[in-house]
Amino acid sequence: MQRDQMEYDVVIVGGGPAGLSAAIRLKQLAAEQGKEINVCLLEKGAEIGAQILSGAVVDPIALTELIPDWKQKKAPVSNAVVADQFLWLTESGNFKIPNLLLPPLMNNHGNYIVSLGKLCRWLATEAETLGVDLFPGFNASEILYAEDGSVKGVITGDMGIARDGSHKNTFSPGIELHAKYTLFAEGTRGSLTRNLESRFNLRANAEPQKYGLGFKEIWQINPKNHQQGKVLHTLGWPLKNDTGGGGFIYHLEDNKIALGFVVHLNYQNPYLSPFEEFQRFKTHPAIKPLLENAQRLSYGARTINEGGLQSLPELIFPGGALIGCTAGFVNVPRIKGSHNAMKSGMLAAEAIFESLAKENADPLLKSYPEKLHNSWIWKDLHAVRNAKPALSAWGNVAGMVYAGVDMWMHSLGINLPWTLKHKKADHETLIPLNQAKPINYPAPDRKISFDRLSSIYLSKIQHEENQPVHLRLTSEDIPITHNLAIYGAPEQRYCPAGVYEIIEKDHKNCLQINAANCIHCKACDIKDPTQNITWVPPEGGSGPYYEAM
Repeated sequence: MQRDQMEYDVVIVGGGPAGLSAAIRLKQLAAEQGKEINVCLLEKGAEIGAQILSGAVVDPIALTELIPDWKQKKAPVSNAVVADQFLWLTESGNFKIPNLLLPPLMNNHGNYIVSLGKLCRWLATEAETLGVDLFPGFNASEILYAEDGSVKGVITGDMGIARDGSHKNTFSPGIELHAKYTLFAEGTRGSLTRNLESRFNLRANAEPQKYGLGFKEIWQINPKNHQQGKVLHTLGWPLKNDTGGGGFIYHLEDNKIALGFVVHLNYQNPYLSPFEEFQRFKTHPAIKPLLENAQRLSYGARTINEGGLQSLPELIFPGGALIGCTAGFVNVPRIKGSHNAMKSGMLAAEAIFESLAKENADPLLKSYPEKLHNSWIWKDLHAVRNAKPALSAWGNVAGMVYAGVDMWMHSLGINLPWTLKHKKADHETLIPLNQAKPINYPAPDRKISFDRLSSIYLSKIQHEENQPVHLRLTSEDIPITHNLAIYGAPEQRYCPAGVYEIIEKDHKNCLQINAANCIHCKACDIKDPTQNITWVPPEGGSGPYYEAM
């Protein structure tokens, strides 16, 4: 197929905090040195920030390094944390965990409650002002390789293809974007990143990546219950001791709260539904009063990297690098990752700028992982490297005690000489249905707890029905002969959007994929027991449209 071509010095795939920070830093360095660097950034969402979902309590350290005068420029970062609370929930009560017992690194003093989507929109205006070409509504569907095997850019997705593969009247072929360097900032479980990991064996020395599935809702609550700047985190109920996760409530401006829940995806019980656990969480006596006579405004879900240092892949390959959550820089105990994502983008940008300044640029950005290893990202992740493996190995109670002691010792300058390992990938942890204890979830009351379909209505999904299904099965038989037979079709429960249904067709069970429901969380790509499901981007601009998540 004949395609148009565009030439750039750097192409960035993904308009989240990492990609935008890389673009801004490249342009800043070029301006400082009087150089010209052409940079473009692709974003699969309809606009920058439309598919960003995060808590989020942000450490402003990277933002301050990138744009020191962000306060004067009125960045949407103004809601400082004023109160920080940690609760352990039981079924009917709770225990407050004193802040003095928590390792200092978990303190939120100096941090801000933000909408990461709003922050990314603001960063996009900064990038455009510096001359970055932003292309929202365009996904990167394929990697371009040079004759020597190095990455030389990407192809944007074709538009106007029908479900059967034929070309509609609106057909428009994708464009080849050629670059000296390509940065991949796709977020968790990036589809092109997985191809790169396979082609260049980037995970050869890494342990399996670990994931959580995070839910978030925005609520308008009674002013009497609102305390702007308050942060609440919870552990315990409704999850059992062998299932990691917890809840959060962040008090925003204008009597709104961000309410969320995370379930670690290494859970074992195939009856478990992360979505239903989130609904149960909202009914707890410590949470429910906050939501009475309140209004739910939005809903979304997203997977989160949780593997830490042990799960980091090789970050570089000829012609490019991985940055942000596509590599996996989330600090699980701090419940933060955007500061590390931004810094990784900045470091990659600096490595690229240095390489382009040389007469013969090396296609391998060797200085990027060196810079990262010497940065505060590495210190941030090294301090907590044993927390997630401890929770996985010993459960929430013993795991939390060990992690707390480990992090306290690090805070006191005592670095333990060992690093715990992750044992299994998350798709390997389910036990057969006949060995599991059934879980009976209550029906939603439609006031505080809800079903999936009424929830995704608030995600404002934009999805053309007549396009190829972007959730691809290696085998159409496996969902029935394996998943249904052994695990009771767990995809019906781990999906937070009702994408997967077992239906009867021609007197046989079959898996129906409701692709238009997809909110791009990628839980299916991660948790499917046989890795039979592959998530790829749908037509550019498709998916949820989050205004302030």
